[in-house]
Order: sequence, then C-alpha cells, then structure tokens
Amino acid sequence: MKVPVRIRLFAALTLLILCAGSAAGYAGLRLGGWLGAGAGILAGTGAVLLSARITISLWHLQTHEFLKRIVAGDGRTEASADAVLRGIMLYEAAVFPLAADGASAAERQSRRSVAYQVAAFDDLPLSVRLAAAETLEVIDQGEDREQARAAVWALAQAVRECRTGHLDARDEQTS
Repeated sequence: MKVPVRIRLFAALTLLILCAGSAAGYAGLRLGGWLGAGAGILAGTGAVLLSARITISLWHLQTHEFLKRIVAGDGRTEASADAVLRGIMLYEAAVFPLAADGASAAERQSRRSVAYQVAAFDDLPLSVRLAAAETLEVIDQGEDREQARAAVWALAQAVRECRTGHLDARDEQTS
C-alpha cells in the first residue's frame, strides 16, 4: 500500500517535533530540573513549529510570486495564438496530406476558411499575426512542403515567444 505524500509529510513533521521536544526536554531536565524540562519541551517544540511555519510561508510566497509572473493577464492572447497555430497546422495537413486522397477539396476549403478566421482575431500579438500571414501565404501556394513546414515552425516560435512565462533555457533551445 502506498501512503500519500501529504500523510508522509505530516508524519515526518510530527516525528521531528517529537524528537526536538524530547531533546530540548532532556537538556532542560539536565540544566534546570523538572521545571527546566517543561520549559525545554515548550521551547524545542515552539522552535520547530516556528521554523516550519516560516518555511511554509516563504515557500508559499515564492510559489505565489512565480505563478503571478507566469500567469500575468487573463490568458486570452496566449489562447488565441495557440488557436491560430492549431488552425494553420490543420490547414497545412489538408494542403499537404500524407495520402494522395487524404483530404477533399471541400475539407481543404473549410480548413482554409477556419485558418483565415482565427488568424484575423483582434487579440493576437503583431509578431503572431505577421508569422500567420506569412505561413498562410506559403501554404496557399501549395508548392513546397519543406517551405511550409519552415513557415509553420516560425509561427510556432512566434506563438511560444508571446507567452508570458516564456523562458530561455539555453541560447539555442527555448522552453
């Protein structure tokens, strides 16, 4: 049976409090008798509880600030940029199907109209709009699959860079 992490943490904290209280109680007993033992237990337990409370508060504050930085805003811009990327990728899949009879002309036209509609959304950042326009132009030509893939890749990079929490892990690779 696997014990949940929350239960294990509470058990470890309880054991830590018990050990600190016992050690402080023993030190108090040796230094000041029974009255010192009671004061030592209170002091040891209080010190562990206070340090646990400070640690949890600092962790919560750090996590809260980190999440605030990542989720600044309501996310509409990022969601619309993702929708543009998905719509254009579906249009690319209809123009360059894997099988010769993979997409009909009606399906291609339907995906084209959806891609153009989502690319015309007002909340899109300028970099995403420009990349989407270039990508749609390349796909509309329908001649070079590799050029279309490169344009979709550039659009994906523009969408990634418009995200609030975009971090560069290394110079050559973004996350």
